Formats: sequence, structure tokens, C-alpha cells
Amino acid sequence: MLGLINDTITLQWILILVFGLGFLIFAPRAKTLESFFQAANKSGKKPSFWILSSSLVISWIFAKSITNAANLGLSYGIVGGLSYACYYFSFLVAGIVLYNIRTKGGYKSIHEFLTQKFGATAMLLFSVLIFIRLYNEIWSNTMVIGSYFGESGSTPYYLSILVFTGLTLLYSLKGGMRSSLITDGIQMIFFGVLLVAILSIVLPHEANQGFQGIISSGSWDWGSGLNLMIVALIQVFSYPFHDSVMTDRAFISDPRTTLRSFLWAGLIGFVCIFLFSLIGVTAKNIGLAGQATVEIAKYSGIVLMLMINFIMITSAASTLDSAMSSFSKLTIIDLGFFKSAPLAYGRIAMVVFCILGTIPIFLDAEILSATTVSGTMVLGLAPVFLFWSKASNPISFLVTVSIGIIGGLWFSSGLGIESINFCTGAYSELLSINIIVTILVFASYFLCNFIFNKDFKTIKIE
Repeated sequence: MLGLINDTITLQWILILVFGLGFLIFAPRAKTLESFFQAANKSGKKPSFWILSSSLVISWIFAKSITNAANLGLSYGIVGGLSYACYYFSFLVAGIVLYNIRTKGGYKSIHEFLTQKFGATAMLLFSVLIFIRLYNEIWSNTMVIGSYFGESGSTPYYLSILVFTGLTLLYSLKGGMRSSLITDGIQMIFFGVLLVAILSIVLPHEANQGFQGIISSGSWDWGSGLNLMIVALIQVFSYPFHDSVMTDRAFISDPRTTLRSFLWAGLIGFVCIFLFSLIGVTAKNIGLAGQATVEIAKYSGIVLMLMINFIMITSAASTLDSAMSSFSKLTIIDLGFFKSAPLAYGRIAMVVFCILGTIPIFLDAEILSATTVSGTMVLGLAPVFLFWSKASNPISFLVTVSIGIIGGLWFSSGLGIESINFCTGAYSELLSINIIVTILVFASYFLCNFIFNKDFKTIKIE
């Protein structure tokens, strides 16, 4: 058994090295601002529908997301998988709202929109939220990779993370957003093929129970994943807008192509993440315990282990290179730093961000908290973007967004949260605070605008 494990680890190392070095060779070199920050090709052509759609899907099917989906399937059956898949409705909300912001508002970026509507302070606060989001994406995805090489805190665990992160950084430095989109297209093909292959191995374990075993694997009650589903459906109206990995892609192609890509990405992403959760459902029905993808791989053998490891590599790499590109754009383009040499400093920003984002792996952070806590912190963005066309003022933004941030920090601290918990079962405290904060942010937004803006009269979601 020990020999088999060692052979598997060796093959996994080969996968990471081949994958990283292959993409370093294949990734296009960006020599212009349009290519590095907006993914335009050498002739200046914008990304096509298929390239943009593939990039949206794979950059949001993170290693941590498919791990969370599988683990929720293991814990709560089909309800757990569907709960996490609901986060992918974010594409529908963001696609429609940002389409209108571009076509009806004439804005060229979210930062331009916020600066003109709410002022520079609002834009800077929003940039801090983006940084937190991108920062979480680095460590929460590389931790998943490390878990396939050794126990948390072990030398193989840390070494695999550092090598994987370093190789991803190298090909990201080469092409910025352009290399991110091109490699995303390749990674999406890998992901699709591997997902079908993995399910063809895993689902036959359900043969004795049939698909009825999958359908009946979960219970539709508050303590069995339904709380998290409601949280996801609340957060989709705010969550996507602080994710620049998604929103940066909303401004690099023409509006109609972008809208189509977002709508299709939402559907494809929902289906993919739900199908991956069936790995956890199968593990639950078999009677396994632990991290779903790791345990089902051990149960099914070395072939499945390598497939799952490779799918984790592709999904984690797509998220890392996108996060690095988005941080570079945030620093150089959106905030306007280092205008004298934007390409050089854009690459330096990637290196610094990558180093900072690796630090939490040494602090025993939890990967699910990267989604649930940050999702609570940005609840105040919902009224800002849903009612983007209404008259506004800086006070309405700062008060509303601050309430969300305070709510998220309060939840993460855990201090006195049980006192406001009016739900039952798993994730009940998370659901309770999300409901309370959502009511507060909408009420404060309308109240502030009612007081300070005489033109703020009718409610109309654009």
C-alpha cells in the first residue's frame, strides 16, 4: 500500500511539472497594454464568445469550489451539491446588471461607475473588498493542491503548493490576461473530459441503488444543506460584483457577446459543479468519511486519484492566473499606480501578490470560509448594483457597504453570533446573519437616498 501511495505521489509531481512547464511554453507573450490587461490578441481583436465563456466557467470552477461541492455532497447528499451550485446564478445577475451598466450607463469599468456615482472614497473601499476576494483565492485553492501530496503542515504539502504556485506565476507573468484566457480555454477542455471520465468511474458505485440512491441521498430540511442554499441565493445579488476575476471579463468583449457568455457560463457552471458534487454523494452512500475527493480516489484506485489530481490542477491554475491578472489590473489600471511603466509594474504586482497570498497556508485557514465570510462582507453591494441607475450619493454607499463589512467581520469573529441565530441546523448562524444584514443594507440604502437625494423616488432594478 505504501508503495502504491509513493507511486501516486510521483505521478502527481510529474503532472504538476508537465502542466506548469507546458503552459509556460504555450502561453502567449503580451507586449501591449491591451493584450496584458484586456486579453486582446496581436491584431487587437477582442476575445470571442467561446473563449470568454470557457474562461468564465473554468475560472469560477475553483479547486476549492469543486472540493467544497464534493464535501457538501458527502455531508448532505444531493441537497448539499445543489446548495453550492446555486452560487453560479451569480453569472446571471452579474451578466444582466453589467450589460446594462455598459449599454445604458456608458461606463467602461466598475471603478469608473463607482467613482462617478459615489466618489473616490467609495471606489477605494470597493478596491479593498476586491483585494480581500482575490487574496482569498490564492491560498484557498493552493491548499487543495497540497492536500493531495501530504498532510496539512507536512513538507510535501508545503513544497507542492510552492512549486505549483511558482509555475502558475511564471506563465501568468508571460501574458497577463491574454495568457489567462487562452490557457483557460485549454483547461476547460481538460476539465470537461476529465469530469466525464471521473463520473464514469464513480457513478457505477451507485449501480445497486440506481439514481434513486442519489436523489434520496439528501433531506430537504434546514439542517441538511438547505440553510446554505438560501445563503447562496441571497449572496448571488452581491457576491459577483466584488469578484474581479468575473467582472473584469465583463468589459473585454462587446456587450452582446459578453451577456451571452455570462448567461451560458451560469448554466454550464451550475451543471458542472453539481455533477462534481455527485462524487461526494457517492462517497456518502458508500460510507466514506473525510475529504470527499481524496477518499473516493483512495477507494477507487490510482487512475481516479490521478484524474482528480489533474482536474484540481487545471481548476486551481485557472483561478490563480486569473486572480494574479485581476490584481495586476486593479493596481495599474483601476487605481492608476505606476503609470510610467505599466507592464513592468503589472508583472511586479503579480509577484508581490502571489507571495502575500501564499502566507495563509501556514496559518491553517479554512477553504469554505473564503466563500461564506467574504460573501457576507459584501452584502452591501446588492442595492448599489441592483439600483445602479438611481440617483446616489457617497453616504448611501459608505453606510450600506460598511454594514455588510461589519456583519461579515462579526460573523467571522463568532462573538455573540448565537444570540441572533433564529434558524436551526447546519449553517443556521450564517443564514441568520445574512438575512439580518440584507434587511439592514437595503433599508439603509433607501433611507440614505431618501434623506440626501430628492431625485431618488421610484424603485426599478436595471
